[in-house]
Amino acid sequence: MLILSRKKGQSIVIQSDIEIMITAIEGDQVKIGIKAPREMNILRKEVLEEVRETNQHALVSQEDVQLLREWQAGQRDKR
Repeated sequence: MLILSRKKGQSIVIQSDIEIMITAIEGDQVKIGIKAPREMNILRKEVLEEVRETNQHALVSQEDVQLLREWQAGQRDKR
């Protein structure tokens, strides 16, 4: 991990097409601006983690639905 010190108005550039600028520092909160190509997805980490968790729960639910369908089919066969 690269750690840099920046002041308000200063920025860093990644691969010449992504710029991260410090726009404000208010107490323990730092506001940043990001300039990047539109096709690049930029997400807050907590949002990405929540989406991953939701997707994981959906996978488990799908497996539960499939097990229920198999059980239900087995019950019909017994009739």
